Amino acid sequence: MAHSKPYRIKSITEIHRLMDLPKPHHPLIGMIDLKGLKNDPNLTSVVSDLYVISLKRGCDKLFYGQQRYDFDEGLMAFIAPGQILRGEANGVPHKLDGWMLFIHPDFLWNTPLAKKIRQYEYFGYASNEALFLSDKEETLINGIVDNIKQEYHSTIDKFSQDVIIAQLEVLLTYAQRFYERQFITRKITSHKVLDRLEEVLTDYFNNEDLVSKGLPTVRYMADALHMSTKYLSSLLKQLTGQTTQQLIHEKLIEKAKEKLSTTDLSVSEIAYELGFEHSQSFNKLFKAKTRQSPLEFRQSFN
Repeated sequence: MAHSKPYRIKSITEIHRLMDLPKPHHPLIGMIDLKGLKNDPNLTSVVSDLYVISLKRGCDKLFYGQQRYDFDEGLMAFIAPGQILRGEANGVPHKLDGWMLFIHPDFLWNTPLAKKIRQYEYFGYASNEALFLSDKEETLINGIVDNIKQEYHSTIDKFSQDVIIAQLEVLLTYAQRFYERQFITRKITSHKVLDRLEEVLTDYFNNEDLVSKGLPTVRYMADALHMSTKYLSSLLKQLTGQTTQQLIHEKLIEKAKEKLSTTDLSVSEIAYELGFEHSQSFNKLFKAKTRQSPLEFRQSFN
């Protein structure tokens, strides 16, 4: 029977039970082989209290940004506790292969990874912003996971946690490297995002509703580009060296300079037209970005 709201998974044991799998070898970490796995309709929408890392191969189609791709390469996804995990409405795709690694936050307790894992922004990316792996990258990742799997199936002793944590850190570091590679190698898609970002910002700052709407937010830009805020900022930082917020401010300063140099509007009027409630906030931002006050810029320009 389908659930009216997402099913909440709180433990490793529960995910094994729901997927009709044998009991886990460890109470705080679970390894699942996707080959031959049958989909449970109850799991089409769940909220997990666990970290989930998966590598899948054999999905027919996937949305990446706004484009649809056919692929048969390894695909990695990272899900933090509290996020909704959605399965395929029509079941698991044929010939699905790969693995899923479930980690309870308590497994990381009192280890350096407990804090460090929060720095990996890809745990906040949307499902359509997954990591595409080359054959070489997939082999490397699977080698690390085989080490984790070997330790997982061994008898638990005082070294078990340290060994698995060390392997997890290596896996997550490689994932960071491969994501940054992806931002570069998928240049066409990435640069289309830059072009679209420019269009959205230009339209926003040229709109008469700017006064009532205020400055564009990072969330607004991400929604307009159909991306998560974290993925967009990571992509832009890799391509331009700037975050989404910095690029919004850059466009704002560009528009402010245009008004200061081509109109007789006062600084307060320009600040108001650009969506600022208080001209002091505008002055402060303008000076921080240009090392000149708006009046100084106008005088130097004239």
